[in-house]
Amino acid sequence: MQPQRWTVPGAPVEGFVWPAATPRGTVLLSHGVGEYAGRYVERYHALIPTLVQAGFSVYSFDQRGHGTSAGRPAVVDMAVLVEDHLKAREALRGLPDPLFLFGHSMGGLVTAASAARDPRGVAGVVLSSPALLVGEHEPALVKRLAPLLARVAPGLPVTDLGTGRLSRLADEVAAYEADTVMYHGRVPALTGASMLTLSASLWPRYAQWTLPTLVLHGTADQITNPAGSQRFTDTIRSADKTLVLEDGGYHELLNDECRGRVRGVIVDWLQSHAAG
Repeated sequence: MQPQRWTVPGAPVEGFVWPAATPRGTVLLSHGVGEYAGRYVERYHALIPTLVQAGFSVYSFDQRGHGTSAGRPAVVDMAVLVEDHLKAREALRGLPDPLFLFGHSMGGLVTAASAARDPRGVAGVVLSSPALLVGEHEPALVKRLAPLLARVAPGLPVTDLGTGRLSRLADEVAAYEADTVMYHGRVPALTGASMLTLSASLWPRYAQWTLPTLVLHGTADQITNPAGSQRFTDTIRSADKTLVLEDGGYHELLNDECRGRVRGVIVDWLQSHAAG
């Protein structure tokens, strides 16, 4: 399934669109750390083709330092990524169909920050294993030193996420490891520190969140903290909020044993909210 090219004005990123024949809604999809937009075509239980078939045009872009976009591999400042996301949303503002935001892992944090900062024009938000609670169990000294390390050595590899924690399915882990477009190294210092800073700063904003929201997280996720998804859902003021905790699920739920069920939940939720 080949996408059309899409330009995000003001952002040095490679953008793509997979248009639906008769769109009932639009989804802006944000990928996780180390990956890229096209991975959601063949992996993630063919999420993008499934959404297109269900009547949703999907827009996405490789975030800076990822996939085909320019930049040092995976060395990114979350504040800059949020600005890029807001620019992408602005570019989609004139579309006639309702706009939904989908973000996975790091992309979930960027999506949540974007929506919390400016909820205008958003019909609903879907967060998949979002990195909303970063460094919760890190010592206070580590948290204080992280920004300093990010400034003096932004590309220093610091955190090993571990591919075995992505899925309980060996073939999905093998596909991840064999993907040459992926960034396979440790999370760089700037990326990790800016995730820590951004995630901590957003909790006061979440108390004002009223957007329809679906959050999905695996209870056995060791890469992003499912407690963050629980706390987020408890914090937001939205009258329309759903938290799905997949018992035993790993980080990439759409590449895990529960992928069919999780994809069904996402599609059903989007269809019901697009219907208004």
